[in-house]
Amino acid sequence: MNHVCKRIAVIMTAIIVAVGVIAGCGSTKRLKDGFYTAEMSEFSHGWEEYLIIQVKDNKIVSAEFNARNESGFIKAWDNTYMKNMMEKQGTYPNKYTRDYVQQLIDGQSGTQVDAVTGASHSGQNFEKLAAAVIRQAAAGDSATAVVE
Repeated sequence: MNHVCKRIAVIMTAIIVAVGVIAGCGSTKRLKDGFYTAEMSEFSHGWEEYLIIQVKDNKIVSAEFNARNESGFIKAWDNTYMKNMMEKQGTYPNKYTRDYVQQLIDGQSGTQVDAVTGASHSGQNFEKLAAAVIRQAAAGDSATAVVE
């Protein structure tokens, strides 16, 4: 093998190894099929946020992020709350919760999201809840995780 061929072989080997390392970076945790839930430990302004994900074939295929009041009423269903928040914050629960969920589904195991203006506190809680449900899914633990 001449010098040029050896050099090309070394470069190709390095590229193959690099691609393998990069491809494996996002797949360190294997998620088990099932439904996983996390909820905040306390109510904030009358609402307790929660996140439920469904995993199938090591992928998050669906998710629900929302909040409920003490009687179980869902925040995204509260039209008065929605109108008031839209006027003051420029967003509302049914909009920003779907945005955060889509970011999780698109990123899969990534728990950081781009904050939605007017819903940054919920974004911070979402990141905590996402980390908790991903831990639950990696362990195959379907118990509800409670997040501080």
